[in-house]
Amino acid sequence: MYEMLEVVDPLLPRDKPRYLMGVGTPANILEAISRGVDMFDCVMPTRNGRNGMLFTWNGIMNMRNKKWEQDFSPLDPDGTSFVDHAYTKAYLRHLFIAGEMFAAMIASEHNLAFYLDLVGQARAHILQGDFAQWKDQVLPKLTNRL
Repeated sequence: MYEMLEVVDPLLPRDKPRYLMGVGTPANILEAISRGVDMFDCVMPTRNGRNGMLFTWNGIMNMRNKKWEQDFSPLDPDGTSFVDHAYTKAYLRHLFIAGEMFAAMIASEHNLAFYLDLVGQARAHILQGDFAQWKDQVLPKLTNRL
């Protein structure tokens, strides 16, 4: 995908928005931004959230894993959504294991808020002129499996 973005970038008009459909992970989004993409549409935050995957600034969490069973810390201390501070990892894991639909709602809310924060920070770093350095700094954390 990245190679194709590099091929089409010079062919697309500079004064028009560039849209990439169906992409993707937080790392994919940052890599696409660095290759000139302006807009995205993706089901990943909600689809993966419904299946127990949370994206965070520290990495990817599978809330079905037993390691979260006794973790009563906030869902995401760095999160921007109210769910990040209102619910614990252990509680969310319990909801997923019990098959409660509320689990999917909490995870989707978290992931959508995280994606908004991600692109908001990317925009701020583009405006500051240090996007490339910032991206290189955060990518290893974003792809880390917790």
